[in-house]
Amino acid sequence: MPSSASFRAFVMDQLGRVVRQVRSRAMFGGFGIYAGDRFFALIADDTLYFKVDDSNRPDYEALGMKPFQPYGPGSEAMKYYQVPADLLDEPEELRPWAEKAIVVAGKKPKAKPKRR
Repeated sequence: MPSSASFRAFVMDQLGRVVRQVRSRAMFGGFGIYAGDRFFALIADDTLYFKVDDSNRPDYEALGMKPFQPYGPGSEAMKYYQVPADLLDEPEELRPWAEKAIVVAGKKPKAKPKRR
């Protein structure tokens, strides 16, 4: 199910209160969300997901949030987790979650070992 323009507008309004240079871009029926040039969030099926790694994933798991699985349950999970819905109504509570996701998005990926 594609994401709605109204949900995107709501999310962008809330994020715009706490994230500098926030913008969105249509992507595969959803939206990619950027802070400057950092792709830190996405919207799919009217659900907001933030980028995670080992530094912030436990925050999401502690609240029972699920990873983004683009091909449905049982498919490989991406490094984005569902943002608790109640945070969307409170921009100041959303701020630290967004800031952590932006930091994660700015990290360089670890180099994969070369095959011999």
